[in-house]
Amino acid sequence: MSATGRMIARARAIRAKAWVPYSGFKVGACLRTPEGALFAGCNVENAAYPQSSCAEASAISALIGAGKRRIAEVVVVGGGNGPCTPCGGCRQRLAEFARPDTPVHMADPKGRLLLSTTLGALLPHAFGPMNLEKK
Repeated sequence: MSATGRMIARARAIRAKAWVPYSGFKVGACLRTPEGALFAGCNVENAAYPQSSCAEASAISALIGAGKRRIAEVVVVGGGNGPCTPCGGCRQRLAEFARPDTPVHMADPKGRLLLSTTLGALLPHAFGPMNLEKK
C-alpha cells in the first residue's frame, strides 16, 4: 500500500472515533512527516461551538507533541457530497508546518480519493513564519 493509501486508512479509522453530537459531520485527518511518521486526528465538537477542534488541528497537535515540526503530506476524510477541504483556519494552521507545494488529498468515507491539490492552491499567498523573519 502506498504512503497516501496508509494515510487514507488512518484518517478513515480515526474519523470513526470523532465526537460530533451536534453536527453529525465526522472528519479524520492524517499528516505525514518528511521521515514518514504518520499522525492522525479527528474533529471533537463542544456545546460551546468555538471550543470545538478540527481534525487537522488535532493531528497537528499530535505531530507537535511527538516533537515533529514539518508536514510533507496531508489527507482529510470527511462526509458529504464532495471533497472535505480543510477550513480556512486549518489551512493557516497547516501553513505553519508545511510548504506551499505540500500535497493535500481529500477522500470520502469509503477511502476513494476525491481531490488532490497543494496547500498553496488551497491557501495562496499565505501569511506564515517567513513573514515574521527579521531582516
